[in-house]
Amino acid sequence: MSQPRVILITGASSGIGKATALKLQAQGNIVYGAARRIEKMTDLAAAGVHVLKVDVTDEATLIAAVKTIQVEQGRIDVLINNAGYGSYGSLEDVPVAEGEYQFKVNVFGVMRLTQLVLPLMRAQHRGRIIDVSSIGGKIYQPLSAWYMGTKHAIEGMSDSLRMEVAPFGIDVVIVEPGGIKTEWAGIAEKKLLAVSGETAYHEQAVKVGAMLSLFDQFASNPGVIAKLMVHAVNDVKPKTRYHAGMGAGVSLTARQWLSDRQFDRMMNSAVNGAAKLSKVTRRKDRRTGSRHYRHGKIG
Repeated sequence: MSQPRVILITGASSGIGKATALKLQAQGNIVYGAARRIEKMTDLAAAGVHVLKVDVTDEATLIAAVKTIQVEQGRIDVLINNAGYGSYGSLEDVPVAEGEYQFKVNVFGVMRLTQLVLPLMRAQHRGRIIDVSSIGGKIYQPLSAWYMGTKHAIEGMSDSLRMEVAPFGIDVVIVEPGGIKTEWAGIAEKKLLAVSGETAYHEQAVKVGAMLSLFDQFASNPGVIAKLMVHAVNDVKPKTRYHAGMGAGVSLTARQWLSDRQFDRMMNSAVNGAAKLSKVTRRKDRRTGSRHYRHGKIG
């Protein structure tokens, strides 16, 4: 690497974002970590990462972040759009205002920050934009319509953007994590049970919640995706898509080859299987006296 890259990554206060920021900083890059919870980034600051308080739904903080980097570094080489969350619950139960906010964070915040960074990259005649989607951008499951909708949107918009900015020497890469141990699953489960746990969708909510609760036991470490992100940043000729993490390869392959009805049955089987496994796990917990996050389990 002839000179350190200037990298801006959102959602850097935890999980994938934090692990990626630390890896890229350790390689000698100039990394700016952005998040709402700046107090959660003290370890990043101690490692040399520049921390910025940014809410991707707040236009003023986005403008300020890009301006700060432009003034301090004169360029942005890589933008990693990682901020996001999962709003679970039946399409019917989730209030439209919550659905709109889900899109505001996961889609419009991503695209607005991209709009602000693109003029700098065009002026440089180079740059790389890495959009963190999910295998949920290619597959689906019940009670996740709003969240999966945002990730399908990211996939399509990123593909179009890749073609638009290629003439300016800018690459657009999509990263599709599978199941990863982060705060995401716990937040999604909590929202799911709050929204659909006592409605006509109760039975499905319990089963899907069980599947989310198993993330802490079976999901991959955030470092798996952080390693993938480093490849997405450093590869001379990057792939258009990278995926890793629990279930990613199997799920994406199944979606490619199975019909819609066949995939429906596969996902229903996975949800039902997770519910059964969760019951077994809870029985073992009661015998051993241990407690976990699921339905108030706290580890």
